Amino acid sequence: MKYLKFIALGVLFGIVMAKSEVISWYRIYEMFRFEAFHMYGIIGSAVILGVVGTYLIKKKNARSILGEQIYFAPKQMSITRYLVGGILFGLGWALVGACPGPMFVLIGAGFVPILIVLFGALIGTFVYGVVRSKLPH
Repeated sequence: MKYLKFIALGVLFGIVMAKSEVISWYRIYEMFRFEAFHMYGIIGSAVILGVVGTYLIKKKNARSILGEQIYFAPKQMSITRYLVGGILFGLGWALVGACPGPMFVLIGAGFVPILIVLFGALIGTFVYGVVRSKLPH
């Protein structure tokens, strides 16, 4: 029962994603062909919200739901790291027609073939966990 608010928030988030057409393969196709601003506007809004949210968390010394201090670990910038990661992420997104966030919304909307994509994402996450220590971070 204590997790009901998180389930409700997740359902609301899924409805917003579906209604804003973020889960639409056609919208993603439009974005990759530079034919429409729709997805760029949504992604840009998310980036701005993330920047503002991170700023407020740092400024207010916000704590997690469990009362723990939120800490942002500094990362060493590496062009190769972000270039390779971005290319892999973009290729996967373009080939599948869905990014990881909307996968669960698509499942909830009844798109059964996305279960194959979810399975692939889980396998990819497992493989990353296995080889993580050998990768340049």
